[in-house]
Amino acid sequence: MADNARSGEQPADIDDKKIFPKKVFKKPLLILLFVFINIAVIAITAFSEFGNSENAAALSEVKINWWFLIPAALCFLIAITFEIKKYVVMMREMAADKTHFNRKLARKVARRTVLLGKYYDNVTPAAIGGQPFQIYYMRKNSGLPAGVSTSIPVFGMISGQIGFIIIAVLCFLLGSLSINNAVLIGTACFGLLFFAFWPVTVMIATFLPKATLEIIGLLVKFLAKIRIVKNVEKTRTKAEYEVNEYAKCVRKILKTRGLFLKTVLMSVAFNALIGMIPFFVLTAFGGQVDFLPCFVTTIAVTSAVYFVPTPGNAGAAEGTFFVVFSALSSGYVFWAMLVWRFFSYYIYIILGPLIYFIMHIEKKKHQH
Repeated sequence: MADNARSGEQPADIDDKKIFPKKVFKKPLLILLFVFINIAVIAITAFSEFGNSENAAALSEVKINWWFLIPAALCFLIAITFEIKKYVVMMREMAADKTHFNRKLARKVARRTVLLGKYYDNVTPAAIGGQPFQIYYMRKNSGLPAGVSTSIPVFGMISGQIGFIIIAVLCFLLGSLSINNAVLIGTACFGLLFFAFWPVTVMIATFLPKATLEIIGLLVKFLAKIRIVKNVEKTRTKAEYEVNEYAKCVRKILKTRGLFLKTVLMSVAFNALIGMIPFFVLTAFGGQVDFLPCFVTTIAVTSAVYFVPTPGNAGAAEGTFFVVFSALSSGYVFWAMLVWRFFSYYIYIILGPLIYFIMHIEKKKHQH
């Protein structure tokens, strides 16, 4: 095994700058270009997902109980509030000087870290862009040490996955009988393995570091034999370094009393509230559904599409979520799924450029 990976030091050939976004928002023209690109992304994705819906009823003919969209919107707002609160709590608990902790700055940094992280998750394949940006942003703006600024986004992701796994396991154990779709449950369990892989690996690395490094070495050798990995030593060194870094982040969190439990509970609340949104959307469009089967099916479908490596699971999500929305007449399915995709996907792409624009205005005011 590589010595630098074992010691937790970053290998010389791994450059953090390569994974962090560059400063490209220096001029208004670039910001406008950025906004137009995002509009294009929304338009192209929406057309690819919903453009062929010939059976969609005319919007003027669709009867919507708008009151049920209010709880759907509240679920989203409360869920995001929990996620932002989670980051604020981690920042406060891990701050060196809690007495002079700037709560207002922490809320601002946490809010932008969460929303911009979600934005990058939804515009990059397999959601690989969110966490590197979050680390970069927190290092630049939180005022916390670099190690803490790295630990918070890392554990924010891990706790989020643990929160979803808790809900999914409970749904599959207690609520799977409420839906009659063995294929969906099987696919969801398979997707849950992908969901659980990274948190489980990090937890094992936290408590059994030597065994983890041995497993990584064997896995890299296997991938090399089937010609997926070309440079064995470099790949193993990078994997060992990343796992060590994640394990160090978890150890920092675990040293703070009660912080692990708080972050996981807030992640459970976030995932539960997001999972409730389809029920209220269905009800708003006249669907006659019970809450528990709808919620369990939503969690199962979310798990089933997790390993699809497209931005925002585009293509797979709407096709698979048809299981949830099939309770509606064919003319209403299009509009109901469009509303659901707004809460689960489009809203993050809209908020991303908006936050960047606000940041640009603030920077100009500061310069003046």
